[in-house]
Amino acid sequence: MATELKSHAPPNNPHIIPHNSLILVGDGQKALFLRNRGSALDVDLVVERILEQDNPATREQGTDRPGRNTASLGVARSAMEEVDWHHIAKERFANEIAKALYQHAHANLFDRLIIIAPPKILGQLRKAFHAEVVARIAAEIPKELTAHPVSEIGKLVAA
Repeated sequence: MATELKSHAPPNNPHIIPHNSLILVGDGQKALFLRNRGSALDVDLVVERILEQDNPATREQGTDRPGRNTASLGVARSAMEEVDWHHIAKERFANEIAKALYQHAHANLFDRLIIIAPPKILGQLRKAFHAEVVARIAAEIPKELTAHPVSEIGKLVAA
């Protein structure tokens, strides 16, 4: 099963990213599929694929005011909760990432997978992963690293 590494501690295993491992670095809007072309001790990450989604804030996606509900008895009215389009888009994107990883796993394009994503996205990915992908997860790292350069990601994970 997957090993969870705490974000405040370095990985316990210095060989966390062996040669040819697939590394997914993702968040709710961007996913980097990276491959370690180097060794476990000299990590050399290369971008294989990038998935991106434009996901503006909910206030920019919907302009309707929340609906109102009138009680069947009396004059009481209450506002309905506004739909969080931004959150829904993040969930859909996590499903897209999971589907892409399933296709990679089914085509036997990786044996070992390391996932690096913020905790909420990790949770959404876990729900969406196929058993074939779950069987290949070597580590999960709850961090936000999509904004970092690829060379820095390798150093941060291998540290």
